[in-house]
Amino acid sequence: MAKYVIGLDFGTESVRALLVETSGGTIKAMSVKPYHDGVIDNTLPGGKTPLPPDFALQNPVDWLSSMAAAARAVLAQGQAEPVDVIGIGVDFTSCTVLPVKSDGTPLCEIGPLRDNPHSWPKLWKHHAAWKQAEEINAAASARKEPWLPRYGGAIYSEWAMPKSLQIAEEAPDIYRAADCILEGADWIVWQLTGRLVRNSCGAGYKAQWHKREGFPSTQYLKSLNPLLGDLYTDKFAGVVSPPGTPAGGLTPQWATRLGLKPGTPVATGIIDAHGAALGGGVTGPGILFMIMGTSTCHMLMSEREVLVKGISGVVEDGIMPGLFGYEAGQASVGDIFAWFVENAVPASYHEEAKKQHRSPHDVLSDKASRLHPGQSGLLALDWWNGNRCTLSDADLSGLMVGYTLSTSPEEVYRALIEATAFGTRAIIDAFTSQGVPVNRVMAGGGLTKNKCLMQIYADILGYKIAVSGAEYASALGAAVLGAVAAGKKSGGYDSLPEAVKHMVPLPSWTYHPVADHVEVYDILYSEYLCLYEYFGTKNRTMKVLRRLRKGEIEAARQESG
Repeated sequence: MAKYVIGLDFGTESVRALLVETSGGTIKAMSVKPYHDGVIDNTLPGGKTPLPPDFALQNPVDWLSSMAAAARAVLAQGQAEPVDVIGIGVDFTSCTVLPVKSDGTPLCEIGPLRDNPHSWPKLWKHHAAWKQAEEINAAASARKEPWLPRYGGAIYSEWAMPKSLQIAEEAPDIYRAADCILEGADWIVWQLTGRLVRNSCGAGYKAQWHKREGFPSTQYLKSLNPLLGDLYTDKFAGVVSPPGTPAGGLTPQWATRLGLKPGTPVATGIIDAHGAALGGGVTGPGILFMIMGTSTCHMLMSEREVLVKGISGVVEDGIMPGLFGYEAGQASVGDIFAWFVENAVPASYHEEAKKQHRSPHDVLSDKASRLHPGQSGLLALDWWNGNRCTLSDADLSGLMVGYTLSTSPEEVYRALIEATAFGTRAIIDAFTSQGVPVNRVMAGGGLTKNKCLMQIYADILGYKIAVSGAEYASALGAAVLGAVAAGKKSGGYDSLPEAVKHMVPLPSWTYHPVADHVEVYDILYSEYLCLYEYFGTKNRTMKVLRRLRKGEIEAARQESG
């Protein structure tokens, strides 16, 4: 009889479940179930409590109900018997953290605490802890904290420590009431198994855990806020396990709710983007995997730890047990193209797309593909949402050089694509120049469907780019973890490389650099680096503009002076 695993992919708006056959990776069924409350960024459920700016919360009840519905749906669609489902894997958006009691009850489910926004899970896109991130980085730099260089010299507002510090500063009663603060992936696994196991991916990349050195010190945390001293000794306490490790078996209660067999192995969780690297077929060092969507996340593994300046982090066992996983990223990519189409493309282009029953992106891509490198005379910096890597500066903004009265929308569109590719090349250069080799490039995500974009990336990076054959790479990666948690004796696999080899499809397409294009793009990249350095480190214009936009007149005057 065929054996199956279920991969549960917890996204921003919904849960995706895949039912995957372990012997060959065939996807037997797929189901997506949206969250009832979606992203909570205006008022808390019930509509009585308004939220401050930049808050983005979720309802953990939604996670559970959507998960149960999606899992039951794939079982029904795939006509799989519970006894034939041998494992479950979980990936989750990150950093999404929630405060809970010692039995796992979310604080937002406790009556008197429900109306406090800080009792609810803070979604990955909760940016309201930016002041706390600045405090953390400044204090860590001043104290020369040993963990800071592992994260390129700065951490971000979306991560666990800033979000926890925000709770301690703005809602100390909520902080004191929380027995645990943990990643959404770990909470889901806890609910399914009755065991709290923290995943090394989330703990390492988002909570500054190190396999040998542990978490940042109590002394450092107390220097930020006396309350924060117990963050890692108590509230983040627990076993940390690498991806694919069995976290426990499905409880009888959850077995009934999901329609599965009690005791079914559940794997330790993983961050969605990192799970996508596994679902894309990456298990070894030297392969840069790009998850390309509204933003881009860059994954790379190596056999040694190098403190690469300007990246997002390096974590042993972060993606694959026994390897050091590196992460870098661009804060906006697809978002830039969407902004342009929605705000700066003439109505005639939208009408043309409508007549052709296509999207404006398709029309612009077709027109842009007919242009030659350098033909537009344009060059852009891709900082519409700041620079995540390698400058780690959210106050930077976009730039376009070379406009003329004859500049066309497709020329601008192509220049924006080129800018994001140049940004990725700068990240690759950061890795290779600091001793972490990049031998191959692979890509997955929605943007890989754009042939014009992918060819431009190949030409600018100077690498062949293999496109993942997995349509749902994160969910497939989660399923792979479930197969490893089950083990070979049950019909799964005993290692991640073995599971990936049998369950992940080969690349669907490979883009090859065009030599003539590479030559021109080398010239343009040199000019891009000039702009990158000047506006990124030497010139204050973007900072002054950001201050004025916020209405900070005096600060702008001082910055300009």
